[in-house]
Amino acid sequence: MGGWRDMSAEALEDHYSPSRWSPRLDRDTIIDAHLAVTAAGAERAAAGEGGHGVHRAHSPLCCAAFPALVYIHGGYWQCLSKDDSGFAAPPLVSQGVAVVAVGYDIAPKGHMDAMVLQVRRSLVFLVEQYPRIRGIYLCGHSAGAHLAAMVLSTDWTEFQVVPDIKGAVLVSGVYDLEPLLHTYVNDALNMSREVAQRNSPMRHVPPAVPAACEVLVAVAQHDSPEFRRQSQEYSQALRAAGWSVSLLDLAAVDHFDVIEKLSEDSYILTQVILNMISRA
Repeated sequence: MGGWRDMSAEALEDHYSPSRWSPRLDRDTIIDAHLAVTAAGAERAAAGEGGHGVHRAHSPLCCAAFPALVYIHGGYWQCLSKDDSGFAAPPLVSQGVAVVAVGYDIAPKGHMDAMVLQVRRSLVFLVEQYPRIRGIYLCGHSAGAHLAAMVLSTDWTEFQVVPDIKGAVLVSGVYDLEPLLHTYVNDALNMSREVAQRNSPMRHVPPAVPAACEVLVAVAQHDSPEFRRQSQEYSQALRAAGWSVSLLDLAAVDHFDVIEKLSEDSYILTQVILNMISRA
């Protein structure tokens, strides 16, 4: 699946430590800075939206039809929460898009199979509660991009509901979990090889059906070479299976501000998401 097998243990740790690759801040401060930026952005968005934990379009969810962006947070499956996810809402809400932040039980309480199932069930719940949703758009960052990709591989027959997923934006994700087995990331996750393989989107790319959604795989210039490789290979695997997929390489951003900037109307990724929704 790639050259990671030939890396030393130390090199592999480095490649799966996003904080080591940013030119902006040193690795000890960048994660704290990211937590502060997302928390402050979420507070601002909540104040603008009346303080609710889920940020919605201005039109009531029960009335006019509306598109919904489902945001799945990162944090290497072991930190952050949906409460930190509202920072991305304002530019989308102002354009009539409902933004729904999805939570899941992070490690060590949650394990990988359960997290994937929780996110899938969240989509089912959304569809059942809000039948007027006019298309769902997934957006996930880092671990959240992995979970969003796992949603794309879902066999919905067992859920008896098929969410109308029209687009997916996967930002700086991990799509093959096997390399993580050999890093600090797995200390809390405690995944076996079987669990990692079962939950690797790269290994479960379904053939595209005629109604398959558009997928945007985005990666930061200052993501690690392994993160960049994974994004490239996953987008290639989707394309080979017939999916409509684009790979967006975002210049002058790292693993953290690549998603933080979604709070800005003028940010290229914000514009790409709005364009994707407007085309549907």
